[in-house]
Amino acid sequence: MTNPFTVSAVSWHDGEMMLRSVREAVFIREQGITPEQEWDGLDEGCRHVLVLSHQGVAIGCARMFADGHIGRLAVLPKWRKQKVGTAIIEAMLDYARAHDYPQVDVDAQIHAVPFYQGFDFVKEGEVFLDAGLPHIKMRLKLLPR
Repeated sequence: MTNPFTVSAVSWHDGEMMLRSVREAVFIREQGITPEQEWDGLDEGCRHVLVLSHQGVAIGCARMFADGHIGRLAVLPKWRKQKVGTAIIEAMLDYARAHDYPQVDVDAQIHAVPFYQGFDFVKEGEVFLDAGLPHIKMRLKLLPR
């Protein structure tokens, strides 16, 4: 069975409008994060994954820093529970493995911990607030190819 969406790696330069549309919908409008917190000026130096419906509408995204930190994973509400987030993490992990990253990590919102545990991410440290929302650091050690 094929997915009703496509997953692509994009630069900020090429995908900015569509990446912004998803993150504004999820983080700013849905979760109440301020634009100043969301737009931290770090996107230009990140690797981005963008998910598009077959109609060409942006429905999900995430970014990864050169140190393997994955962040800003967002999926539009009507596309949740349809494997969009799974496809994003798989694309990020494929990229990290292809570039010999020893590990990746995320600052997971508490409600998303079981999602990341499904990929064998392990919780580290204590719960902390980021943009007023509870998070916990999670790490996944990658095996060499």
